[in-house]
Amino acid sequence: MSNWQTYNKSLTRYSDLGLSIDLSLMDIKNSFYTEMQPKVDRALKDMADLEAGAIANPDEGRMVGHYWLRNADLAPNDTIKAQVNEPIAAVKEFSDKVLSGKITPPTGGRFENLLLIGIGGSALGPQFVYHALGADSKLTTYFFDNTDPAGIDTTLKQIASSLNKTLVLVVSKSGGTAETRNGMLEAQEFFEANKVDFSKHAVAITGEGSKLFKYATSNNWLTIFPMEDWVGGRTSIMSTVGLVPAALQGIDIDGFLAGAQQMDARTRSTNVPDNAAMQLALAWYHAGNGKGEKDMVILPYKDSLSLFSKYLQQLVMESLGKEHDLDGNVVNQGIAVYGNKGSTDQHAYVQQLRDGVKNFFATFVEVRKGRNGESIEVDPGTTSADYLQGFLRGTRSALYESDRNSITISINEVTPFTLGLLIALYERAVSFYASLVNINAYHQPGVEAGKAAATSFLEILNQVRGALTGWEKTADDIAEATDNSPEDVYHALIHLAANNEATQSEGATPAEDTFEI
Repeated sequence: MSNWQTYNKSLTRYSDLGLSIDLSLMDIKNSFYTEMQPKVDRALKDMADLEAGAIANPDEGRMVGHYWLRNADLAPNDTIKAQVNEPIAAVKEFSDKVLSGKITPPTGGRFENLLLIGIGGSALGPQFVYHALGADSKLTTYFFDNTDPAGIDTTLKQIASSLNKTLVLVVSKSGGTAETRNGMLEAQEFFEANKVDFSKHAVAITGEGSKLFKYATSNNWLTIFPMEDWVGGRTSIMSTVGLVPAALQGIDIDGFLAGAQQMDARTRSTNVPDNAAMQLALAWYHAGNGKGEKDMVILPYKDSLSLFSKYLQQLVMESLGKEHDLDGNVVNQGIAVYGNKGSTDQHAYVQQLRDGVKNFFATFVEVRKGRNGESIEVDPGTTSADYLQGFLRGTRSALYESDRNSITISINEVTPFTLGLLIALYERAVSFYASLVNINAYHQPGVEAGKAAATSFLEILNQVRGALTGWEKTADDIAEATDNSPEDVYHALIHLAANNEATQSEGATPAEDTFEI
């Protein structure tokens, strides 16, 4: 079969939505689809059960309802339907008042900046949307998305001159997430040190009754938006987590939700060739033999989508990176995701993609429209947009000539609607793939294990602080006194020395290093 025939046969095209997915360079035979049909049937049923309100996260005994966020009529009961509709109305009302000047800073004027404090999905989704759609944002937006004090200081310096015109969103479902709490306390201290009342600038997005909810209430923050327990962090972009900052930036949240709703509707199809999300999941399965044997390289050919790979890292890897399957077998599933943007990547790591280790499949994201307005000719008869298209097509062909498979997803332009399409496409593909390989996409025991380990180290750190008194001591001295591992104690001591809480005298080996207050 010729490439042209294969292309026509392998294209899923949603012309009315302005999106298509091309699998012609994935080398998938018809027999694969026949063999996968029983797994496909199960995945379709699992998706239907999920949307109907089945318990999806047995660890926490909760449903997973991000599909209800863009279509409240799917919600399993009237209470949840109201939990979808009422916040959307409240978000629009609040953002309208802020942007129109009805809600103002205490010093007068209008809010000009937005500082969002969160971690993981509570920051990454809003960052992606802002980078993709916020070129004409009503509020210049900054982020605390880590507990790195140097990074926090850099951001605070950027907003220092207009601190009295900065609105702050603190995003945490539980209110107990350490990184978010630390960022909130750092911001609050900076506001108060500069004689700006933090409470008159602060908004919480959190679960009702959470630590953050109680703190915001007792300190009379501007308002609180709810974050429901049936919304997971990595799929929260269309909840208040994503909608509040987007609306404050002047982004069309109705169009954003509509795009996702349309993709949801189209990918409920039981006709596999017409179900783009199932096609995508099957392509992943085929590429990695259902075991994640190949990495997923995301190559969006548009500057505004350069955070897409970072966003998909969390969505795909946190959802699919699991030790056990649903039957309790050790399977160590997952798909590694990385990428940047085209054509930048052609001057970075595409050399290895073409000629190096063949341990990946690529996904090209094509945006057909080059720019709004007229383009100059950078060569006779050729524009910058022509070059971008040429680089995409050329790289795609060069990879395939070297026996490297790729998927191409095309959209007409980057708008709230098409971004909603893309996000929903991948959310549903992740859910389908998880069913195909028999894992739970909606729990994250590995993340919780990391948090527990961090808490353990902080306990050791405080024990070391308490034991570091008097004369010079080694890690072994303090380990014996505190009943901890000498290596853990040593790293705690190095941390204290680096942050001017102790002095270090180096010996011939770390075991001979000494520390004192």
